[in-house]
Amino acid sequence: MASVHTWAALGLLFNALVWGLSWWPLRELQALGVHPLWATAFIFGVAWLGLQLAGRVPWTQLLRDPWMWCLMVAAGLTNAGFNWAVTTGDVVRVVLLFYVMPAWSVGLSWLLLREVPSWADLSRLVLAMVGVVVVLKEPGVAWPIPQNLADWLGLGAGFCFALTNVTLRKLRDAPDRARVSAMFVGGAASALLLALLMSSSVPWPPALETSWVIYVLALAVLFWLSNQALQLGATQLPPHITALLMLTEVVFASVSSVWWGAAEWSTRTWVGASLIVVASVWAACGTRSKASKAEA
Repeated sequence: MASVHTWAALGLLFNALVWGLSWWPLRELQALGVHPLWATAFIFGVAWLGLQLAGRVPWTQLLRDPWMWCLMVAAGLTNAGFNWAVTTGDVVRVVLLFYVMPAWSVGLSWLLLREVPSWADLSRLVLAMVGVVVVLKEPGVAWPIPQNLADWLGLGAGFCFALTNVTLRKLRDAPDRARVSAMFVGGAASALLLALLMSSSVPWPPALETSWVIYVLALAVLFWLSNQALQLGATQLPPHITALLMLTEVVFASVSSVWWGAAEWSTRTWVGASLIVVASVWAACGTRSKASKAEA
């Protein structure tokens, strides 16, 4: 029989697979008239209802702890931004810009957790930023800045994901169900609020039809399962292993999107991707080193 660590690793791979392939059903929903913001609101709303039916949620802790509110907002904006970006932009660029997340974590950990970065941390930050510059530098463009809304959303979602991870570290002693509920509520509420605030440019969803409701229900189940798989993997495996396995999302998203013509690879993208991935792997190895020293 497989060991607990094997199941934990498989759980993280499943989580990466779900998020790496999520662009396809989200684009199908877009084609059926459901904007990614509305799709995100529906998906996480259904997932949250499922969590409610599965057991009691400690609402007192959710409402009283300011860090829980921070988790709601950060996780919500992560999901809304990422889903919107992969639906409308080049999937490879979006995923790569999203995975600059370890670089953002350096500054956020310094600011919120008072963890002063080492020279190695700063070096990884520079390496990741160089990778971003390479990815964003289009031919004929003077400055390597995001070229469209999807680029900005990818970068912003990565920043919010880094904030989500830092906040989860602050809430490591909170009940699992409280953290998961906060993330689901944030995913639904943030997307809903953005959709309403941008109603002039974000069309209202079409009437209820089986054709698009099936996608919403299927994604809600898959995201709920992937969250459970993430909880299993992240609690059973060391952080550096978790970080490395989560990087497989880049592979799943890149291969599938290029295969189905939703993205293109160029030499510039390859070079930038290599720098960003190396920075992320280096960050994971750095986490392992720190953990070893702490145990010693």
